[in-house]
Amino acid sequence: MKKVISTNKAPSAIGPYNQAILSNNTLYCSGQIAINPETGNIVIDNITNETTQVMKNILEVLKAAGMDFSNVVKSTIFMKNMNDYAKINKVYSTFFSEKPPAREAVQVSVLPKNVNIEISVIAVK
Repeated sequence: MKKVISTNKAPSAIGPYNQAILSNNTLYCSGQIAINPETGNIVIDNITNETTQVMKNILEVLKAAGMDFSNVVKSTIFMKNMNDYAKINKVYSTFFSEKPPAREAVQVSVLPKNVNIEISVIAVK
């Protein structure tokens, strides 16, 4: 079974994909970038605000599936600059009160819309 999960409280997909797919009890969330869903503007003034917006967008997708960050079992962080890693971790950690998920974090040369960070997650009910 494959169910599309979508919410207008997170940015719409900017390509041929969905915000998330729920298959059985597993939610596969597409990568989120720091687009403010209310304005459509990209938040790139600093990596702290950018990461916060990304995490808020992920939370809204999780909520649309009846979940929250406690359901996340795996995440992937793509960042443009590994020097931002400590600042990203500081924000990221505030969204996981206990038992953070498995994760990898990699530096990439370019991300969609030339943002500095993209994060995807997998969550389980």
